[in-house]
Amino acid sequence: MPLIVNADDFGLTPGVNRSIAELHRAHALSSATLMATGAFFDDAVALAHANPALEVGCHILLVDGTPALPPAQIPTLCPNGQFFRPSLASFVADLFSFRIRSSEITAEATAQIQRLQDTGLRVSHIDTHKHTHLFPRVLRPLLAAARASEVPAIRNPFEPAWALRATKGSSRLRRIAVTALQSQHRAFQRSVRAAGLATTSGTIGVLATGDLNVEETLRSLLAAIPNDPNQTWELVCHPGYPDAHLDQVRTRLRASRAQEHAALLKLLPTVPLASWRDLLPGDASVR
Repeated sequence: MPLIVNADDFGLTPGVNRSIAELHRAHALSSATLMATGAFFDDAVALAHANPALEVGCHILLVDGTPALPPAQIPTLCPNGQFFRPSLASFVADLFSFRIRSSEITAEATAQIQRLQDTGLRVSHIDTHKHTHLFPRVLRPLLAAARASEVPAIRNPFEPAWALRATKGSSRLRRIAVTALQSQHRAFQRSVRAAGLATTSGTIGVLATGDLNVEETLRSLLAAIPNDPNQTWELVCHPGYPDAHLDQVRTRLRASRAQEHAALLKLLPTVPLASWRDLLPGDASVR
């Protein structure tokens, strides 16, 4: 059961960065996606160079946080000089009403990827904060940015039915939302295939994000993974050590980060981990 374990939010806080480095050294984590405008970007870059086996992707922000480009260059993405909108729903509403220009998404994503590449890091793949590339109007300009920047892979953010069944502790509302978004999966597959990028068979742990029964849920997910060597899955996680810097961040993921760290450290070192390199042309697991 080839499994990539990826931590999001690299660069967010010192506690998140330290957690990611420790989990990687314990063989409980294979990759992390780095926030190009994260407050502790430089610290994350130094840790990445100190741990060269850790694959580093770009965690592209289009909602929440600070853009890489001057806001004046991307006015429909940053109407108030930041990415902040009242909610993810308002971002999606602006997408579908064509109030956000695709060219600005491509430009901003390219700038974020290049900021990582300028440090000498090889960007293994891209994903997005809050999985905004579920939507074709985000996905297509992101694929253009990835191709222009020679990034070979992208997260498949869709969670399979078997993983949804194995996740017991999520709220009913979140389960309905994650399930409803599955309608975008075929369009995602067609677009990624046409762009020539690699991706996984799907992502697990999306529904479980923020679950405080992390160890129980993680055990359930690992036990449910199909025994198929031709499928590669990504486990998305958000580990971290809570600290004063995390207290200043707008996020619902606080106590769960330490619990994720503990669960990953306990359960993952015995699981053989795959890499994004395994998905590149010539590998049977490319989807």
